[in-house]
Amino acid sequence: MCRTSNPYRGFRFPAEIINQAVWLYHCFSLSLREVELILAARGIMVSYETIREWSLRFGRNYAKTLKRRRSQPGDKWFLDEVFIRIRGKLHYLWRAVDQHGNVLDVLVQSRRSKKAAKRFFRKLLKGLCYVPRVIVTDKLGSYGAAKREILPGVEHRQSRYLNNRCEVSHLPTRRRERHMRRFKSVRHAQQFLSIHAPIHNHFQLHRHRLSASGYRAARDRAFATWRDATGTALAG
Repeated sequence: MCRTSNPYRGFRFPAEIINQAVWLYHCFSLSLREVELILAARGIMVSYETIREWSLRFGRNYAKTLKRRRSQPGDKWFLDEVFIRIRGKLHYLWRAVDQHGNVLDVLVQSRRSKKAAKRFFRKLLKGLCYVPRVIVTDKLGSYGAAKREILPGVEHRQSRYLNNRCEVSHLPTRRRERHMRRFKSVRHAQQFLSIHAPIHNHFQLHRHRLSASGYRAARDRAFATWRDATGTALAG
């Protein structure tokens, strides 16, 4: 975030409340009205429409800052696409994760064609600025066709079973989709998921792999990065 000006200047609520609302909305399967209720229980009277505006205005900046601050992702990418229905029409959510489970990028498109696959590859490469050692996909032919043009020297493994890591990564999106009673438009889906993925992923600390003390230390680091990324100290 910009260090030369205070992004919270002029807002009635302090930075701590704004980033708490955005954190609750994107880290847990909560609706805007449920976040409103949680804040009300703490004596903070704010409408769900305001929380929606905070999520769009500040959540986008938070997500971008977290992506910039993360360490370079792994060199093994898992790619998958899952259908989502928007206003009765079938669309596809393309997602990429690395071998550590970090979400690299998401893209909502109306097709699963070679053109759509190439567009997703280009978006990935533009955002990450490096080439993976290997990519793992299911047996959709679009991946192979796009990979031969965009990433000709990269190893490509195709199997319906090897791609489980990326398929599991779709689950938080499925939960949110049900909770939100589906996305309202392609723009709404892309906008929400581009914010949701980095924030939600930042706090997924693989608790089952860590000791209690290791988990607490990782959690403290995650919150410290979050406070820095949201500019809480600056606003204070």
